[in-house]
Amino acid sequence: MTKLGKFWLLAAAVVVGLAVAGAAQSVQYGMAATAVAVSVGNGSIAATDTDNEPSDPILTIRTRVDEVNVLFIATDRHGKFVRNLNQSDFSIFDDHKPVESILNFRRETDLPIELGLLMDVSGSVEGRFAFEKEAATGFLQHIIRPGYDKAFVVGFNKESHLAQDFTDKVPALAAGVQRLRNGGGTALYDAIYKACKEKLAREHSDHPIRKAIIVVSDGEDNQSEVTRAQAIEMAQRAEVLIYAISTDDSGLILRGDKVLEDLASATGGRAFFPYKMKDITHSFAAIEDELRSQYAVSYKPSDFNADGRFRSIEITTLKKDLQVRARRGYYAPRQ
Repeated sequence: MTKLGKFWLLAAAVVVGLAVAGAAQSVQYGMAATAVAVSVGNGSIAATDTDNEPSDPILTIRTRVDEVNVLFIATDRHGKFVRNLNQSDFSIFDDHKPVESILNFRRETDLPIELGLLMDVSGSVEGRFAFEKEAATGFLQHIIRPGYDKAFVVGFNKESHLAQDFTDKVPALAAGVQRLRNGGGTALYDAIYKACKEKLAREHSDHPIRKAIIVVSDGEDNQSEVTRAQAIEMAQRAEVLIYAISTDDSGLILRGDKVLEDLASATGGRAFFPYKMKDITHSFAAIEDELRSQYAVSYKPSDFNADGRFRSIEITTLKKDLQVRARRGYYAPRQ
Protein backbone atom coordinates (compact mmCIF):
# COMPACT_ATOMS: atom_id res chain seq x y z
CA MET A 1 0.00 0.00 0.00
CA THR A 2 1.28 3.45 -0.84
CA LYS A 3 2.02 6.07 1.83
CA LEU A 4 -0.88 8.14 0.55
CA GLY A 5 -3.27 5.19 0.89
CA LYS A 6 -2.10 4.55 4.47
CA PHE A 7 -2.62 8.23 5.28
CA TRP A 8 -6.24 8.23 4.17
CA LEU A 9 -7.03 4.99 6.02
CA LEU A 10 -5.54 6.46 9.19
CA ALA A 11 -7.56 9.65 8.74
CA ALA A 12 -10.73 7.62 8.29
CA ALA A 13 -10.05 5.73 11.51
CA VAL A 14 -9.65 9.01 13.41
CA VAL A 15 -12.98 10.32 12.11
CA VAL A 16 -14.72 7.06 13.05
CA GLY A 17 -13.28 7.31 16.55
CA LEU A 18 -14.52 10.86 16.94
CA ALA A 19 -17.95 9.83 15.66
CA VAL A 20 -18.20 7.05 18.24
CA ALA A 21 -17.28 9.44 21.04
CA GLY A 22 -19.85 11.97 19.86
CA ALA A 23 -22.51 9.31 19.53
CA ALA A 24 -21.84 8.09 23.06
CA GLN A 25 -22.45 11.56 24.43
CA SER A 26 -25.68 11.97 22.47
CA VAL A 27 -26.98 8.68 23.87
CA GLN A 28 -26.94 10.12 27.37
CA TYR A 29 -28.46 13.51 26.69
CA GLY A 30 -29.75 13.71 23.10
CA MET A 31 -33.22 13.29 21.69
CA ALA A 32 -32.68 13.07 17.94
CA ALA A 33 -31.44 10.57 15.41
CA THR A 34 -27.75 11.02 14.68
CA ALA A 35 -25.88 9.53 11.78
CA VAL A 36 -22.20 9.93 11.01
CA ALA A 37 -20.91 8.52 7.78
CA VAL A 38 -17.29 8.09 6.79
CA SER A 39 -16.63 7.43 3.14
CA VAL A 40 -13.30 5.88 2.17
CA GLY A 41 -12.47 5.81 -1.48
CA ASN A 42 -10.64 7.88 -4.02
CA GLY A 43 -8.76 9.51 -1.16
CA SER A 44 -11.88 11.26 0.28
CA ILE A 45 -13.40 11.53 3.74
CA ALA A 46 -16.83 13.13 3.98
CA ALA A 47 -19.65 13.44 6.48
CA THR A 48 -22.93 12.79 4.67
CA ASP A 49 -26.64 13.12 5.34
CA THR A 50 -28.60 9.90 5.80
CA ASP A 51 -30.93 10.94 2.96
CA ASN A 52 -28.17 10.75 0.37
CA GLU A 53 -26.95 7.48 -1.06
CA PRO A 54 -23.15 7.66 -1.46
CA SER A 55 -21.48 5.95 -4.35
CA ASP A 56 -18.43 4.91 -2.33
CA PRO A 57 -18.25 2.13 0.29
CA ILE A 58 -19.56 3.64 3.51
CA LEU A 59 -19.45 2.96 7.23
CA THR A 60 -22.37 4.50 9.09
CA ILE A 61 -22.53 4.87 12.86
CA ARG A 62 -26.15 5.45 13.82
CA THR A 63 -27.78 6.14 17.18
CA ARG A 64 -31.27 7.29 18.04
CA VAL A 65 -32.25 8.50 21.47
CA ASP A 66 -35.77 9.79 22.15
CA GLU A 67 -35.34 10.76 25.78
CA VAL A 68 -36.69 13.76 27.66
CA ASN A 69 -35.30 14.83 31.02
CA VAL A 70 -37.43 17.05 33.26
CA LEU A 71 -36.92 18.54 36.71
CA PHE A 72 -40.08 19.43 38.64
CA ILE A 73 -41.38 20.09 42.13
CA ALA A 74 -44.50 19.11 44.03
CA THR A 75 -46.18 21.25 46.68
CA ASP A 76 -49.18 20.94 48.97
CA ARG A 77 -52.08 23.38 49.27
CA HIS A 78 -49.96 25.61 51.53
CA GLY A 79 -47.08 25.77 49.08
CA LYS A 80 -44.85 23.47 51.13
CA PHE A 81 -42.55 21.16 49.21
CA VAL A 82 -43.50 17.47 49.19
CA ARG A 83 -40.33 15.42 48.92
CA ASN A 84 -41.43 11.82 49.54
CA LEU A 85 -43.43 10.96 46.40
CA ASN A 86 -42.79 8.06 44.03
CA GLN A 87 -43.11 7.52 40.31
CA SER A 88 -46.57 5.97 40.75
CA ASP A 89 -47.82 9.25 42.24
CA PHE A 90 -47.49 11.12 38.94
CA SER A 91 -49.06 11.14 35.51
CA ILE A 92 -46.92 12.40 32.62
CA PHE A 93 -48.13 13.48 29.18
CA ASP A 94 -45.89 14.54 26.31
CA ASP A 95 -47.50 16.40 23.40
CA HIS A 96 -50.90 15.60 25.00
CA LYS A 97 -50.26 11.83 24.94
CA PRO A 98 -49.22 9.44 27.71
CA VAL A 99 -45.49 8.80 27.51
CA GLU A 100 -44.35 5.50 26.06
CA SER A 101 -42.15 4.58 29.03
CA ILE A 102 -40.50 6.02 32.12
CA LEU A 103 -36.77 5.42 31.90
CA ASN A 104 -35.75 6.86 35.25
CA PHE A 105 -37.42 8.57 38.22
CA ARG A 106 -35.58 9.92 41.22
CA ARG A 107 -35.67 12.53 43.94
CA GLU A 108 -32.94 15.08 43.32
CA THR A 109 -31.79 17.07 46.34
CA ASP A 110 -28.10 17.38 45.59
CA LEU A 111 -27.51 17.98 41.88
CA PRO A 112 -24.76 20.41 40.87
CA ILE A 113 -26.10 23.84 39.96
CA GLU A 114 -25.16 26.15 37.09
CA LEU A 115 -26.65 29.51 37.94
CA GLY A 116 -26.87 32.91 36.30
CA LEU A 117 -27.66 35.94 38.45
CA LEU A 118 -29.10 38.70 36.23
CA MET A 119 -29.54 41.99 38.06
CA ASP A 120 -31.42 44.92 36.59
CA VAL A 121 -29.17 47.98 36.95
CA SER A 122 -31.45 50.42 35.11
CA GLY A 123 -32.52 53.67 36.69
CA SER A 124 -35.88 52.24 37.76
CA VAL A 125 -34.38 50.01 40.48
CA GLU A 126 -32.43 52.68 42.35
CA GLY A 127 -34.52 52.65 45.53
CA ARG A 128 -33.61 49.16 46.78
CA PHE A 129 -30.49 48.50 44.72
CA ALA A 130 -27.98 48.42 47.58
CA PHE A 131 -30.10 46.04 49.64
CA GLU A 132 -30.72 43.79 46.64
CA LYS A 133 -26.99 43.47 46.08
CA GLU A 134 -26.47 42.48 49.71
CA ALA A 135 -29.29 39.91 49.53
CA ALA A 136 -27.90 38.48 46.28
CA THR A 137 -24.43 38.19 47.79
CA GLY A 138 -25.82 36.32 50.79
CA PHE A 139 -27.72 33.97 48.49
CA LEU A 140 -24.59 33.11 46.50
CA GLN A 141 -22.67 32.50 49.71
CA HIS A 142 -25.30 30.00 50.82
CA ILE A 143 -25.99 28.13 47.60
CA ILE A 144 -22.64 27.85 45.80
CA ARG A 145 -20.53 24.93 46.98
CA PRO A 146 -16.93 25.30 45.80
CA GLY A 147 -15.87 22.45 43.56
CA TYR A 148 -19.48 21.47 42.89
CA ASP A 149 -21.64 24.43 41.80
CA LYS A 150 -20.80 27.48 39.72
CA ALA A 151 -22.43 30.78 38.85
CA PHE A 152 -21.98 33.95 36.84
CA VAL A 153 -23.16 37.52 37.46
CA VAL A 154 -24.62 39.88 34.86
CA GLY A 155 -25.81 43.45 35.27
CA PHE A 156 -28.14 44.72 32.58
CA ASN A 157 -29.65 48.02 31.53
CA LYS A 158 -29.85 48.75 27.81
CA GLU A 159 -26.94 46.29 27.46
CA SER A 160 -25.73 43.24 29.39
CA HIS A 161 -22.47 43.48 31.29
CA LEU A 162 -20.73 40.33 32.56
CA ALA A 163 -19.54 41.32 36.03
CA GLN A 164 -18.21 37.84 36.85
CA ASP A 165 -17.92 34.83 34.56
CA PHE A 166 -18.66 31.25 35.62
CA THR A 167 -16.79 30.38 38.81
CA ASP A 168 -17.23 28.38 42.00
CA LYS A 169 -15.34 31.01 44.00
CA VAL A 170 -17.88 32.84 46.15
CA PRO A 171 -15.64 35.86 46.94
CA ALA A 172 -15.23 36.50 43.21
CA LEU A 173 -19.00 36.27 42.68
CA ALA A 174 -19.65 38.60 45.62
CA ALA A 175 -17.16 41.09 44.24
CA GLY A 176 -18.90 40.92 40.86
CA VAL A 177 -22.24 41.78 42.47
CA GLN A 178 -20.75 44.69 44.39
CA ARG A 179 -19.20 46.11 41.21
CA LEU A 180 -22.64 46.62 39.65
CA ARG A 181 -23.70 50.25 39.17
CA ASN A 182 -27.21 51.30 38.23
CA GLY A 183 -28.55 53.66 35.57
CA GLY A 184 -29.95 53.60 32.02
CA GLY A 185 -32.77 51.80 30.17
CA THR A 186 -33.84 48.16 30.46
CA ALA A 187 -33.24 45.30 28.01
CA LEU A 188 -34.52 42.39 30.11
CA TYR A 189 -35.34 40.00 27.27
CA ASP A 190 -31.96 40.52 25.60
CA ALA A 191 -30.20 39.75 28.90
CA ILE A 192 -32.09 36.48 29.37
CA TYR A 193 -31.65 35.43 25.75
CA LYS A 194 -27.92 36.14 25.78
CA ALA A 195 -27.30 34.44 29.14
CA CYS A 196 -29.14 31.28 28.08
CA LYS A 197 -27.55 31.10 24.64
CA GLU A 198 -23.97 31.99 25.54
CA LYS A 199 -23.64 30.57 29.04
CA LEU A 200 -26.20 27.82 29.62
CA ALA A 201 -27.06 26.34 26.21
CA ARG A 202 -23.57 25.25 25.37
CA GLU A 203 -22.47 21.62 25.10
CA HIS A 204 -24.05 19.20 27.54
CA SER A 205 -22.28 18.28 30.73
CA ASP A 206 -21.17 14.70 31.33
CA HIS A 207 -23.46 14.57 34.37
CA PRO A 208 -26.97 15.85 35.21
CA ILE A 209 -27.09 19.46 36.42
CA ARG A 210 -29.66 22.07 37.38
CA LYS A 211 -29.54 25.17 35.20
CA ALA A 212 -31.26 28.28 36.47
CA ILE A 213 -31.36 32.03 36.02
CA ILE A 214 -32.41 34.40 38.77
CA VAL A 215 -33.66 37.72 37.44
CA VAL A 216 -33.84 40.66 39.84
CA SER A 217 -35.89 43.28 37.99
CA ASP A 218 -39.18 45.17 37.86
CA GLY A 219 -40.04 43.33 34.63
CA GLU A 220 -40.26 46.46 32.51
CA ASP A 221 -38.45 46.23 29.15
CA ASN A 222 -37.94 49.19 26.83
CA GLN A 223 -34.70 48.39 25.02
CA SER A 224 -34.59 44.73 23.91
CA GLU A 225 -34.08 43.63 20.34
CA VAL A 226 -35.56 40.17 20.97
CA THR A 227 -39.13 39.59 22.12
CA ARG A 228 -40.36 38.02 25.32
CA ALA A 229 -41.38 34.92 23.35
CA GLN A 230 -37.88 34.61 21.90
CA ALA A 231 -36.31 34.93 25.35
CA ILE A 232 -38.61 32.21 26.71
CA GLU A 233 -37.91 29.96 23.74
CA MET A 234 -34.15 30.26 24.26
CA ALA A 235 -34.55 29.42 27.96
CA GLN A 236 -36.67 26.39 27.06
CA ARG A 237 -34.15 25.22 24.49
CA ALA A 238 -31.37 25.55 27.07
CA GLU A 239 -33.55 23.79 29.69
CA VAL A 240 -33.13 26.70 32.10
CA LEU A 241 -35.43 27.48 35.01
CA ILE A 242 -36.12 31.20 35.41
CA TYR A 243 -36.75 32.61 38.87
CA ALA A 244 -37.75 36.26 39.13
CA ILE A 245 -37.60 38.61 42.09
CA SER A 246 -39.46 41.87 41.54
CA THR A 247 -37.76 45.12 42.49
CA ASP A 248 -41.03 47.04 42.53
CA ASP A 249 -42.04 48.24 45.99
CA SER A 250 -45.16 50.23 45.06
CA GLY A 251 -47.58 47.60 46.29
CA LEU A 252 -49.48 47.91 43.02
CA ILE A 253 -49.97 45.28 40.32
CA LEU A 254 -47.94 46.60 37.41
CA ARG A 255 -47.33 45.48 33.84
CA GLY A 256 -43.90 44.12 34.76
CA ASP A 257 -45.43 41.69 37.25
CA LYS A 258 -47.14 39.78 34.43
CA VAL A 259 -43.86 39.69 32.51
CA LEU A 260 -41.98 38.15 35.43
CA GLU A 261 -44.73 35.60 36.05
CA ASP A 262 -44.76 34.61 32.38
CA LEU A 263 -40.98 34.17 32.22
CA ALA A 264 -41.02 31.99 35.33
CA SER A 265 -44.07 29.83 34.64
CA ALA A 266 -43.02 29.05 31.06
CA THR A 267 -39.76 27.53 32.28
CA GLY A 268 -40.88 25.84 35.50
CA GLY A 269 -39.56 28.56 37.79
CA ARG A 270 -41.33 30.98 40.09
CA ALA A 271 -41.83 34.72 40.47
CA PHE A 272 -41.59 36.56 43.80
CA PHE A 273 -42.98 40.00 44.63
CA PRO A 274 -41.37 41.14 47.90
CA TYR A 275 -42.97 44.32 49.20
CA LYS A 276 -40.62 44.88 52.12
CA MET A 277 -36.87 44.80 51.75
CA LYS A 278 -36.48 41.94 54.22
CA ASP A 279 -38.76 39.87 52.00
CA ILE A 280 -36.10 39.98 49.27
CA THR A 281 -33.88 37.84 51.48
CA HIS A 282 -36.79 35.45 52.04
CA SER A 283 -37.29 35.20 48.27
CA PHE A 284 -33.67 34.17 47.72
CA ALA A 285 -33.99 31.61 50.55
CA ALA A 286 -37.12 30.14 48.94
CA ILE A 287 -35.30 29.77 45.61
CA GLU A 288 -32.41 28.00 47.32
CA ASP A 289 -34.82 25.61 49.05
CA GLU A 290 -36.64 24.89 45.80
CA LEU A 291 -33.47 24.13 43.86
CA ARG A 292 -32.70 21.46 46.47
CA SER A 293 -36.21 19.96 46.49
CA GLN A 294 -36.84 18.70 42.98
CA TYR A 295 -37.76 15.45 41.29
CA ALA A 296 -36.16 14.29 38.05
CA VAL A 297 -37.80 12.08 35.47
CA SER A 298 -36.48 10.71 32.19
CA TYR A 299 -39.00 9.30 29.75
CA LYS A 300 -39.49 8.19 26.17
CA PRO A 301 -42.34 10.09 24.47
CA SER A 302 -44.94 8.48 22.26
CA ASP A 303 -44.92 9.20 18.51
CA PHE A 304 -41.73 11.23 18.72
CA ASN A 305 -40.49 12.99 15.60
CA ALA A 306 -37.28 14.97 15.32
CA ASP A 307 -39.09 17.77 13.50
CA GLY A 308 -38.01 20.80 15.52
CA ARG A 309 -41.46 21.72 16.81
CA PHE A 310 -42.52 22.54 20.37
CA ARG A 311 -43.88 19.62 22.41
CA SER A 312 -45.81 20.27 25.61
CA ILE A 313 -45.08 18.58 28.94
CA GLU A 314 -47.88 17.99 31.44
CA ILE A 315 -47.04 16.44 34.80
CA THR A 316 -49.80 16.03 37.36
CA THR A 317 -49.99 14.26 40.68
CA LEU A 318 -52.55 11.58 41.42
CA LYS A 319 -52.70 12.66 45.05
CA LYS A 320 -55.41 15.10 46.00
CA ASP A 321 -54.46 18.67 46.96
CA LEU A 322 -50.91 18.44 45.54
CA GLN A 323 -49.64 20.55 42.70
CA VAL A 324 -46.74 20.10 40.29
CA ARG A 325 -44.65 22.82 38.70
CA ALA A 326 -42.51 22.01 35.65
CA ARG A 327 -41.49 23.65 32.40
CA ARG A 328 -44.24 23.85 29.80
CA GLY A 329 -42.39 21.85 27.19
CA TYR A 330 -39.37 21.59 24.93
CA TYR A 331 -38.34 21.91 21.31
CA ALA A 332 -37.64 18.62 19.58
CA PRO A 333 -34.33 18.69 17.72
CA ARG A 334 -34.31 18.62 13.95
CA GLN A 335 -33.01 15.44 12.37
